[in-house]
Amino acid sequence: MTPAPEPALRPAASRGPGLERCHSARLYCEDGALVLRTRRRVVRHPVGDTGIARAVFVDAPGEDRERVGPTLPGSWGELQLQDRDGALVGRFDLEDWLPESPALPKRSVRGEQLLSRTGVSHLLKAAGIPLHVVQNKDDPLVASGRGGAVLGPGNVFPYWYWGVRAFAGAAWFAAFTAVLFSGTSAPRLILLLAVTAAVAPVARLLLRAWTGVRLRRCTPAVRERVGPSPAPGLGATVRFCRDTELRVQDRDLVLRDLGGQEYWFPLTGAHAVTSLVLVRDRTGSELGVEFRGPGKQVRAVLPWDLWFGGGTGADGWARLRRAAGLTVSERRLTGKAIWPKGPVAGLRMLPGSGTEARRMSRFPGTIAGVSSTAIMAIGSVFSVIQGLQITDEHPDAALTAVLLGAVGLALQGAPYAVHQLRSRFRLDRPAPERTTPRKVAV
Repeated sequence: MTPAPEPALRPAASRGPGLERCHSARLYCEDGALVLRTRRRVVRHPVGDTGIARAVFVDAPGEDRERVGPTLPGSWGELQLQDRDGALVGRFDLEDWLPESPALPKRSVRGEQLLSRTGVSHLLKAAGIPLHVVQNKDDPLVASGRGGAVLGPGNVFPYWYWGVRAFAGAAWFAAFTAVLFSGTSAPRLILLLAVTAAVAPVARLLLRAWTGVRLRRCTPAVRERVGPSPAPGLGATVRFCRDTELRVQDRDLVLRDLGGQEYWFPLTGAHAVTSLVLVRDRTGSELGVEFRGPGKQVRAVLPWDLWFGGGTGADGWARLRRAAGLTVSERRLTGKAIWPKGPVAGLRMLPGSGTEARRMSRFPGTIAGVSSTAIMAIGSVFSVIQGLQITDEHPDAALTAVLLGAVGLALQGAPYAVHQLRSRFRLDRPAPERTTPRKVAV
């Protein structure tokens, strides 16, 4: 894929099906237009009198969204792109284009700092779009309504997956309602129940395969890969040492956690990471490394004991400095200073328990969370029950329904069981101390 011209916004960290967004989604300016590139399309919005004439940053929190399960927090602030009459041309939430936003508390970065970290202020300046910042959603500059194009990096889950799940779910619910409230035992209706209940786990397995195929096509040029070299006694596991890494690419510095979530920090452009800072405590011992951007913004940290405290740590630190090509400096804490100051990406990459590691590393679910899994299981169980009830009258249909229900339960339970067993018996075991540098794939 052709690199986007800088400054280009990078999407928030993601994993699983959403990881492809980190490779492909960018928002940039080119030939007098703002260009949104996602994994599905490229859309251009002209800048000037016939298009985007101004930008309004609404520096106010959005409303939380209710769902079955934990509440989804609202936005950190919205950027509106308006024409010369104040009508919405496009809009997006700022945290959707801040790589480290999933690792930070809501609204922990705001105002000018948020605009700078995301690269929005630099992008608007390069595009020649005047920027206005307001603190109130009722400000006269704020366009009313929810019109305009959404200039986000795209959905985490592909549209085909949502379509299949929605169609099968609607058909299953209609059949379930008819069976439950009418008391009918028509074999065709029972088969419809069984088939639609089995669609969801099959679609999820297809999604896993689709994700693997799509991600294998994403092959950015990598200068260096640096894995963690933890000091003894920290509780580092086989999974942590195997899956966590820092990649130095041609245009990005990519931090990957053990769950597969990747944080893409730019190495080029006005909002790029510009320096590495080795932080020492008051006695001179290493505490960690900071990735800093313009204005001394700390974008991410690498705790020294986790990344460079082991036998191959010195080699990893040397390779990182050489490959990144960034300014390297040191600073020592004084007085009552603490490190790091405030929440930051990279600080808590080693899970505190095996349970947490297994939760972080399993294949991501939809916003419905455990509710979706529970409904799929209930659907498969209901297929088995209904099939058994028509065994005498319709043996063939009964056998098909029971088998489909059993297959549905197996397809849901097998990935979970495999993940749990591999994790408990191998991946969440203590990692052996590494005394020689690991092979680096470039």
